Amino acid sequence: MPSLTDLYLQHPFWVWMALGAALLAVEVATGSGWMLWPAASAALVAVLAEVLRLSLAESVLGFAVLTIASTLLARRYFPRSPGPHAHDINDNVARLVGHQGKAVDAFHGRAGRVFIDGKEWAAELDDGEALDAGARVEVIGVRGAHLRVRGIPATS
Repeated sequence: MPSLTDLYLQHPFWVWMALGAALLAVEVATGSGWMLWPAASAALVAVLAEVLRLSLAESVLGFAVLTIASTLLARRYFPRSPGPHAHDINDNVARLVGHQGKAVDAFHGRAGRVFIDGKEWAAELDDGEALDAGARVEVIGVRGAHLRVRGIPATS
């Protein structure tokens, strides 16, 4: 039975490609982003080992250097994923916080409707002051399906 060294000496390209494929499979299964760069490094080492006829030690050293370099470059140039407190891109209501719009009708008590970003929304006035139709408002929060808004003073 041939040893791994014999296999590497005969087929270095396929050994490194198999390692790259295994690392890529782990990346696909976990989705962490950490195994993508070692997988790409293994594929590049496969090509370099085949073209330059690198020894096993040179290939392992090249793999280590490429993995570290590509991981550090990726951390620097690719954006990090949003943290747990970031707004979900599919959260259409929470993304409106900070946006401005107009009151559709006069607010009765605290309840009314506002027009923001091309849509009409149910809203509740945060400070309880009366607002007339057409008054400028700003979204300051969300409570259930209602936007919490405050009036913006009109500038003369």
